[in-house]
Amino acid sequence: VQLVESGGGLVQAGGSLRLSCVASGNTVSIHGMGWYRHTPGNQREVVARITVSDGTTTYADSVKGRFAISRDGAKNAMYLQMNSLKPEDTAVYSCKAQGIEDGWSFASWGQGTQVTVSS
Repeated sequence: VQLVESGGGLVQAGGSLRLSCVASGNTVSIHGMGWYRHTPGNQREVVARITVSDGTTTYADSVKGRFAISRDGAKNAMYLQMNSLKPEDTAVYSCKAQGIEDGWSFASWGQGTQVTVSS
């Protein structure tokens, strides 16, 4: 499975951005997807996750009420709508897909997209 993100950029605090992640390859093998972010000197943290089977979502406490994760199965796409952005949301955002293929579990990552929130 290959993942390509888009939609990052520079935005002022309080603004919004929408990230997209499009999957290709053996997409039927994907069980769950998620958005993660990473800043220099910090560990990568999970932002939001969604299951393919029933669309269950989970969020980091720091983004609850501001971010929304969603999927479009027909387009093999996942989105992250980010509202009320704060400077501390500045990071490289990456999408991840997990699943099982030929009896083996896998995890695929996109290349990442920079989100910068100015104060």
